[in-house]
Amino acid sequence: MKFIRTEIPDVIICEPLVHGDNRGYFVETFRQDKLEDFLGFNLIFCQDNESKSSRGVLRGLHYQLAPSAQSKLVRVIQGKVLDVAVDIRKGSPTFGKHVSVELTAENKKQLLVPRGFAHGFVVLEDNTIFAYKVDNYYSPENDRGIAFDDPNLSIDWQIPHTELNLSQKDTKQPKLKETNDLFEYGVNYYE
Repeated sequence: MKFIRTEIPDVIICEPLVHGDNRGYFVETFRQDKLEDFLGFNLIFCQDNESKSSRGVLRGLHYQLAPSAQSKLVRVIQGKVLDVAVDIRKGSPTFGKHVSVELTAENKKQLLVPRGFAHGFVVLEDNTIFAYKVDNYYSPENDRGIAFDDPNLSIDWQIPHTELNLSQKDTKQPKLKETNDLFEYGVNYYE
């Protein structure tokens, strides 16, 4: 497993080693020890989630407040998505900036989205299966979101807005500057 820091160093691309031959392939998609060695702290996942979506479905930008904040390790099993992580840590040098990575069944890349970031993805191919691990359980009372189309975020979702398919919840999220439900840069949300 190869770990690559992105332009926002806390967001990490994980590239597994794929062993392929005429029979197919084998890939180790997760190793707790290697991830912890790279991060320098324990990150224990407790829940796995999976969704299947059609092209144009956009889910996000979502996050949970402490004490239910979540790190996510996301990947595509089938199809293709554009995955996005937005820094929502007030005081961070990258506050309001985002990382976007294309995750596909073919490239097998994964994205580690840490606590303190909003997360979302748009589906680029029909019948896409998206899977992710989280390190904290879902908490409806701590569930929050940011508007996917906030012009200050400048996210290119690669699909025209008229072709996007969003939940009612995701069409009503506030812009980043309109919410006080954020994280503080420098606070350890893993303790």
